[in-house]
This record gives sequence, structure tokens and C-alpha cells, in this order.
Amino acid sequence: MLFDSHAHLSHAIFDEYREEIIKKLQTLEIKIVNIGVGSDEFENEKIVAIGECGLDYYRNLENKNLQKEVFIKQIELAEELGKPLIIHCRPTLGTMDAYEDALNILNTCRISRIFGAGIAHFFSGSKEIAKKFLDLGFYISFAGPITFSDQYKEIVEYIPNNRILAETDSPFAAPLPFRGKRNEPAFVEFVVRQIADWKGISFEEARRLTTENAENLFCLKTPF
Repeated sequence: MLFDSHAHLSHAIFDEYREEIIKKLQTLEIKIVNIGVGSDEFENEKIVAIGECGLDYYRNLENKNLQKEVFIKQIELAEELGKPLIIHCRPTLGTMDAYEDALNILNTCRISRIFGAGIAHFFSGSKEIAKKFLDLGFYISFAGPITFSDQYKEIVEYIPNNRILAETDSPFAAPLPFRGKRNEPAFVEFVVRQIADWKGISFEEARRLTTENAENLFCLKTPF
């Protein structure tokens, strides 16, 4: 069994293929967390987290204050509902500014420092940034780019085995050997294989620990 901790299966690009992909995931025994859009039915048991939310400075710096205000509201909602946060941070090129601001907000909001506060999704930060998230109880999730960029190697090796997750962020950022093509949840296998290689463990062990970590975080210890 594999677990894709972050996929956008509701994206319009999947409209023609969604049922086919779902059947494929069932056959391959791959679980996913689908990132949706909306604010209805927060008590629905199918909602396992709040997000993705956070700060994105890569394309637009003009609305930083608004981003921060909305992020704080989403943190408060997650705390109210007792759900983990899925955090998206994309800093200005060559900096860690979005990560630093997000961490400052998390500390200011006094987010519950319990094991399983949430996920730093599609992580591309430094080891120092990763440590700060880990200290707050967050898991660190890696996506397709780790299969074609060695810049992630030191961070993947650094993250404890019980705090690491794998994701696709599909339909975006497909891993090798599908780079440049439409991504899909089944390709999480290649992310897990890279994690296994860099951590010096078997694929079976990497598959087990990334699945168990996701199940523990999202309280999904149920049969597939």
C-alpha cells in the first residue's frame, strides 16, 4: 500500500479521467488525501485536515498582509476543529521569507505543540526551517522534484522516519520518469522510491513508514 498525502484529484484536468484514476488507485491500493475547495460541512468525517493554506510570495508580494490575515483565520479554524493544517509556503526566489513568516505566525498563534500539528507540504526549505516545523509537531512532505534534484537529498536524510510523508501534488510537478507530463496519484511510488534510496532503506520500508505516518496524522487507521 502507498499513500499520496496531497493530490488535487478535483482539478478540472482530471474530469475525463477521474473515475479511471480512482479505479486504478483502488487496484493498486493507494490512498490519497484530496485537496478540495470550499467551506461547507466542516463536521464531515471525510474532512481530515484544513488547507492547503499558508503564504505564497513567489508570484505576488502585494497581498502579503491579506495572505497573513487569511492564514491566521485558517489556523484558528484548524484549532477549533482539532484538524491538522496542510501548509503551503512558496518563498521569494533565493530566500526563505514565506517559511519564516509562516513560522512566526504559527508561533504567535500558539498552535498546539502536539505531535501531528500538520504538514509542511511540497517542502523546499532549508534544514533549519525543517527543524522549526518539526519542533512544532509538523510532518514534512516531499513531492516529485526530489526525483530530479539533488538539492533535497540532505533534507530528506535529515527528516526522522516517523515524520516524513510522500505526495504528488498532482496534476502538477510529475516525478521522473514522467517529468513534464500530467501528474497523477499513482506516481507517488517514484517519490517513495527516492526517499528509500536517500535514506538507505528498502522500498517496502519506505512505503510502510510513509503510509503509517499519513494514517497516523490523518487518523485513517482503517481498511483501504
